[in-house]
Amino acid sequence: MRIIYKQLAAIIAMGAVAGSVAAQSLSQSVSFVEPQDGATVSSPFKVKFAVQGMEVRPAGDMASNTGHHHLLINDTSVKVGQPVPADATHIHYGKGQTEAEVTLPPGTYTLTMQFANGLHQSYGEPLAKTIKVTVK
Repeated sequence: MRIIYKQLAAIIAMGAVAGSVAAQSLSQSVSFVEPQDGATVSSPFKVKFAVQGMEVRPAGDMASNTGHHHLLINDTSVKVGQPVPADATHIHYGKGQTEAEVTLPPGTYTLTMQFANGLHQSYGEPLAKTIKVTVK
């Protein structure tokens, strides 16, 4: 009988955690202030990031509900817990920047903003936003 109660308690606890994560995901999001999805821009162009339900802090700061922005060019969100690569198409804004000038040659691009913790570990798709822009 005790085993059944322990299993039931574990199931209830897992449900509470899942509900908490779902509620947290609904209150946390990222967005592009600029440019708008589908925009045609001239290079260099300004990119402005926004985040709700989290606080922007520099890389290295591991306080809960904090992190910083990354811009992924022609790539999709990084899986939860995975580090965001650092290269020419995965730009880190580890000083806590919320806007930047981006220079790209003419063409059509997919830009994905990925929010990640102080160790650059992704918060995953719930804290990512993708838009398309055309650079003229």
